[in-house]
Amino acid sequence: VQLQASGGGLVQAGGSLRLSCTASGSIFSVNDMSWYLQAPGKQRELVATITTGGSTNYADSVKGRFAISRDNGKNTVFLQLNSLKPEDTGVYYCRMTLATRRRYILDEYWGQGTQVTVSS
Repeated sequence: VQLQASGGGLVQAGGSLRLSCTASGSIFSVNDMSWYLQAPGKQRELVATITTGGSTNYADSVKGRFAISRDNGKNTVFLQLNSLKPEDTGVYYCRMTLATRRRYILDEYWGQGTQVTVSS
C-alpha cells in the first residue's frame, strides 16, 4: 500500500491550496484519514481528521480556514487550505488507518509529504 500526496506549492499569504492524498494497493477498508503539518524545526502536529462517517476534527489554529474531506470510492482525502498564513508553512503529511487484503487488520500508513510555503 502506498499513499501519494500532492497539491503543495508556494502561495502568498491569504491564498489557497488544495491538497490530496490517495491510497493505492490491495486495500480492504479505510478508517480514519488525517493530515499533519511538520513546520520547520518543529514536531509533526495533527491538523485535521475525518472519520469513516464523515465527522471532522481540527487543530484550533486552522479552524474556520481549513476543510478536510474524503472520497471513499477513491480512497482519497483532501485538505482545502484557505486564508493561508506564513505559519502554515511546512510539510503536510497524510495518514490513513486502513486494512489490507493481505492482513485484514488496521494499520497506519503515511504519505511522503507535500511542501506548502506561504510567503508574507
